Amino acid sequence: MLLRLNGRAFRVGLSECFNASFSGTPPTYGYDADRAEEQRRHHDMMPYIDDSSSSSPHLSSKSRSSRDTLSSGSLESSKSTELDLEKGLEMRKWVLSGILASEETYLSHLEALLLPMKPLKAAATTSQPVLTLQQIETIFFKVPELYEIHKEFYDGLLPRVQQWSHHQRVGDLFQKLASQLGLYRAFVDNYEVAVETAEKCCQANTQFAEISENLKVRSSKECKDQTAKNSLETLLYKPVDRVTRSTLVLHDLLKHTPSSHPDYPLLQDALRISQNFLSSINEEITPRRQSMTVKKGENRQLLKDRFMVELVEGARKLRHVFLFTDLLLCAKLKKQIGGKSQQYDCKWYIPLSDLTFQTIDESDSSPIPQVPDEEIDAMKIKISQIKNEIQREKRANKGGKAMERLRKKLCEQESLLLLMSPCMAFRVHNRNGKGYMFLISSDYERAEWREIIREQQKKCFKSFSLTSVELQMLTNSCVKLQTVHSIPLTINKEDDESPGLYGFLNVIVHSATGLKQSLNLYCTLEVDSFGYFVNKAKTRVYRDTTEPNWNEEFEIELEGSQTLRLLCYEKCYNKTKMNKEDGENTDRIMAKGQIQLDPQTLQGKDWQRTVISMNGIEVKLSMKFTSREFSLKRMPSRKQTGVFGVKIGIVTKRERSKVPYIVRQCVEEIERRGMEEVGIYRVSGVATDIQALKAAFDANNKDVSVMMSEMDVNAIAGTLKLYFRELPEPLFTDELYPNFAGGIALSDSVAKESCMLNLLLSLPEPNLVTFLFLLDHLKRVAEKEAVNKMSLHNLATVFGPTLLRPSEKDSKIPTNPTQPITMSDSWSLEVMSQVQVLLYFLQLETIPTPDGKRQSMLFSTEV
Repeated sequence: MLLRLNGRAFRVGLSECFNASFSGTPPTYGYDADRAEEQRRHHDMMPYIDDSSSSSPHLSSKSRSSRDTLSSGSLESSKSTELDLEKGLEMRKWVLSGILASEETYLSHLEALLLPMKPLKAAATTSQPVLTLQQIETIFFKVPELYEIHKEFYDGLLPRVQQWSHHQRVGDLFQKLASQLGLYRAFVDNYEVAVETAEKCCQANTQFAEISENLKVRSSKECKDQTAKNSLETLLYKPVDRVTRSTLVLHDLLKHTPSSHPDYPLLQDALRISQNFLSSINEEITPRRQSMTVKKGENRQLLKDRFMVELVEGARKLRHVFLFTDLLLCAKLKKQIGGKSQQYDCKWYIPLSDLTFQTIDESDSSPIPQVPDEEIDAMKIKISQIKNEIQREKRANKGGKAMERLRKKLCEQESLLLLMSPCMAFRVHNRNGKGYMFLISSDYERAEWREIIREQQKKCFKSFSLTSVELQMLTNSCVKLQTVHSIPLTINKEDDESPGLYGFLNVIVHSATGLKQSLNLYCTLEVDSFGYFVNKAKTRVYRDTTEPNWNEEFEIELEGSQTLRLLCYEKCYNKTKMNKEDGENTDRIMAKGQIQLDPQTLQGKDWQRTVISMNGIEVKLSMKFTSREFSLKRMPSRKQTGVFGVKIGIVTKRERSKVPYIVRQCVEEIERRGMEEVGIYRVSGVATDIQALKAAFDANNKDVSVMMSEMDVNAIAGTLKLYFRELPEPLFTDELYPNFAGGIALSDSVAKESCMLNLLLSLPEPNLVTFLFLLDHLKRVAEKEAVNKMSLHNLATVFGPTLLRPSEKDSKIPTNPTQPITMSDSWSLEVMSQVQVLLYFLQLETIPTPDGKRQSMLFSTEV
């Protein structure tokens, strides 16, 4: 919902009060009125109760399902429930501590507003007033009253948190505060007038203008001597922001309060009052986006058609591209109105005889606009959530309008993901006109389009032009001619189709045969994820041979993947012979092929050998799939003399160091020669090299530094990741992990910071010091993002699950090995929570030290 004040729109997170989504993820595209109304009706029928005893909101469905498998009367179930309850109550303390810190900050903002009020009022009665009493009353309307109710709340909450026990009650304080929210109604109604009055007074009086730009806000108790300057307009907005967050704060606390606790009904009542109040002050609802729907049609002679993204004056446009035997036509699907049939609108066409592929020199050199990774991940989260809702509807056998609405939402989100995700240029040019640029996700697709167009161009000799009538007839016929009827994402998968594999695929690229001449050859591996392909690994260049033998192993993470693609490139070392057609990629594709990832075949534990035949070249591969449930179990090492699989505290004590030697050595080597490596930490290293380094570190081999200097830097990065992944307990510990997951979901930024930093400083010293050392290194890697393409978000995506994923001692393993193992939506949301936690710490400008002080740079590689 939007709150419109002074011509500005402020988003009020009402829907988030009902939907426990991540805090910190990018906003969704528009407010969904149907979803909010549906949830509101559900809330009216049944109060919000999270019956999960897990303290993490993102693990609730997992915990609930695991409890259902146990007998309710069993001792094991009872112990598990008690343990979860204890963790939940502990998180309640952290949440309240964060709320207390947030209240202290808010009070300091209100105090800063009140500070000039008294002297301004005193001056108003003199012969030289700065402002009139009426102006003062208008600008600072209800601020003293707001300060009083929050001061009373803070003074009541502080001693209860300081004298904390799990039986401590605070619900009465929140209930009273909620009952006084009506005061905000008066403030909000006056807000626009207050800001306008302040602006006019600043223009008319330089003294007041000086005052209004330099209002001093005291810092927290730990930094009493420090003050920050804020403008009057900034501080006047604080109460508006506060009231929009009131329900979110209550929702956070209620989620971590057991239903049996005496506070529960009081907090429910406070939440109800707060929600009703928030609903009453909202004036405008953003209309829902219209979803994209494409109907099926009939087939006709057509070489190829595909949904593609065209870049038009810097904006991404979804197009349907038709390749006919004599021309390439780019069309836009018109919106359907009423009962009208589907129609296309021709944007442009090029006869194949006039079509050329632009080279980089001729093309527009302006950079391709990139969509932030955070937005892409937010879309994936939304897709996972909607899929989860669809599955619940199916299990309940409801169907009907609710299911139809969910499917439309899914189509809308997947269309948006398809539009925003590709970033590789595919340029075509009309010899008699202008050039056009498409964005695609893979070099494979680009080569596919070029090959079929070039093959067909051999049969086309004459140029031509279509009359407007002919063009209209051709465009109209596209409805019947299309072979691709909807966007190539999961919305098109039937219920009985495999949703893809989730886990890790180990691939050994053995050798290639069939080359006619000696070449410098390397291979890349791609897999599909959420409907588009991602480059996952690259072999070394095998030079001057007709039979390259790479024998390199890679570990590739799968996210609902169904296809593995392999591309063979000739490495071009002679700049005069470079093929500039491909833009940035100057190497030539020699062959390409793909294989389907069959869950039934890959489910076994043995390696599966296969051959990919392409353009007369055959590449031999071996593959082995490990499901996520198996691959991510932390297994303690049986030998405590090494470092892998050994508790970090034992290793640092043995080495008499603050940070394990392996971490320091890997970081030092990566900072020496890997900081500008494209995709460092994301691109897989050769598995055999990683295993060799692992064995050397475990054996305390003195020549390990020499080994590292001779290896590909991606193998060094892979070894570091493997070390953290194989820790018997995550760096963030099993005990604190649920609290970190709960803390990152807190709605109030001040409460979140207080909670997250307190949790961080609660880590055991070896874990904390090692994490801060790694954090410092990752920040330096991100500083080279322009070269290595690794943003803070990319690094958080790589390291989040590695550092936070719990030991999963109660992980449920499917009993039937013949069934394909797929990702549950709860897993997807859990992984995103882990990413968000690490990203939060990476984005902090200052990092806390173990002694509570703050520094911008704590460690160097000499630690």
